[in-house]
Amino acid sequence: MSEEFNFTIKDYESNFKPTWCPGCGNFSQWRAIRQALIELEIPPEEVVAVSGIGCSSHMPNFLKVYGLQTVHGRGIPVATGIRLANPKLTVLVYGGDGDIYGIGGNHFLHACRRNVDIITIVSNNFVYGLTTGQASATTPVGTITRTTPRGSIENPLNPIATAISAGATFVARAFSGDLKHLSYIIKEAIDHRGFAFVDVFSPCITFNRNQTFNYFRERVYKVDDTDHDKEDFYAALDLSNQKFIKDNLPIGIFYQIEHKTTYEERDFTLNQGVIPAHAPLDLSKEQIDIITKEFY
Repeated sequence: MSEEFNFTIKDYESNFKPTWCPGCGNFSQWRAIRQALIELEIPPEEVVAVSGIGCSSHMPNFLKVYGLQTVHGRGIPVATGIRLANPKLTVLVYGGDGDIYGIGGNHFLHACRRNVDIITIVSNNFVYGLTTGQASATTPVGTITRTTPRGSIENPLNPIATAISAGATFVARAFSGDLKHLSYIIKEAIDHRGFAFVDVFSPCITFNRNQTFNYFRERVYKVDDTDHDKEDFYAALDLSNQKFIKDNLPIGIFYQIEHKTTYEERDFTLNQGVIPAHAPLDLSKEQIDIITKEFY
């Protein structure tokens, strides 16, 4: 960390301007991520943003940090590799519900159970946005989309319950229409030791006319305003199902524990004090040529 920290929002903003539709919830998340990094005093050069493919997955382009846009659904495994290569970095994964829960659902599950120390933020708008409004893993039953003209017949995934039951140690939800609360949740996620997951209700104003900003404003309430115990596994699971039972939409921290060891803490190489990214490459040119020959 820099000895003197004087960064502002602009210091985390790249020269590329966001290409999202005007009014998209991703703008709030862009702002909230930058605000959280400022409050935690994490310099831009110590942050890596990784994404897959989708409207939201353009986020690394708009942040002035190290960034990488991978193939569809593969942001989490790439971020895991970066974190294991250099655990001194803050590694963020950012994607949409189609990217993380659909195409990348397998990686999401295994990152939860491994408790790798990365942050995954999902812009959940209940449709595939970039490919113009197809049904996603979180699309409610009965929703008419480009791929479900008679209404979706699939039960939607419950991301919060899935993450809790799979082993994530920080599970939260936020709403892109409440910037202050969103910034707070992302800050807590970054500050957490272990796999941190934040599902963000983020309306797609172009292809989803059902889950709008007004829809969420009429239904969300803050978990902090209740007596919920975020360290209680079963209470967290019960709370995660409220959306499917009463149409009440809790936002906040559902589950958080600090005592569980992380993947990095169990890793043999890291436990020997070796940081792979800083280790000397003890290979001859001939050996490197043999290894890389198949990629020529």
